[in-house]
Amino acid sequence: MTSDAAPQPPQPYGTPDVPRVAVRGEARLEVDPEIARIHITVSARGTDRRTALEDLTRRNTAVLDLVKSYGDAVEKLETGAFSITPELTRHGRTERVRAYHGRVRITAELGDFTALGELTTRLADHELTSVDGPWWALRPTSPAHGEARKQAVLEAVQRAREYATALGADLAALVELADVGAENATPYGRPGGAGMRTMAFAGAEETTAPALDLEPERQTVLAQVNARFTMTPPAL
Repeated sequence: MTSDAAPQPPQPYGTPDVPRVAVRGEARLEVDPEIARIHITVSARGTDRRTALEDLTRRNTAVLDLVKSYGDAVEKLETGAFSITPELTRHGRTERVRAYHGRVRITAELGDFTALGELTTRLADHELTSVDGPWWALRPTSPAHGEARKQAVLEAVQRAREYATALGADLAALVELADVGAENATPYGRPGGAGMRTMAFAGAEETTAPALDLEPERQTVLAQVNARFTMTPPAL
């Protein structure tokens, strides 16, 4: 004899015979950064557009050549925004172009911190060149992220086991393991890169300047997981 009753979906919560325990596991690691980013702004000013463009092109080339001379220490070099803007002044009832201002923004990413201080100082020595940074960070593929997730899972298991033990029970099986926010697609963790430090330089007057001694800022890696387990009936 067959039954027409539809199969029952699994219970969303525990039952007296199969109780469930839900916990959150967290891990926070302090690790050394792996890369540093600096933003370089090259500027020029001229009374006519051609002069401003020529000066900007010359200085931009000099900066790029200097950064590239550090070879493998520079892992990424990108040119961002470029602008040439007229500066207007009122002359009687009309407006005239007083000067032209040019600007190029460059981003460099370095994995060799030994070269970072020297490069930053040499860049700041260039005419009408400013340097912002460094911004310390980890690579997306850094093993520190995996280690933090592993520790978060272990912490969740330990916490669940402690709850079960307090009831005279044992953990039976893992029901669910999810990143915090995975259920509603809400990202977790701090926005942006951790450990940001900013410095600005605007061209030194000396012919040569000593290399800056930059101390890398340690990064915080955060991992959080939600875990649900079934356990044996407690001895109440």
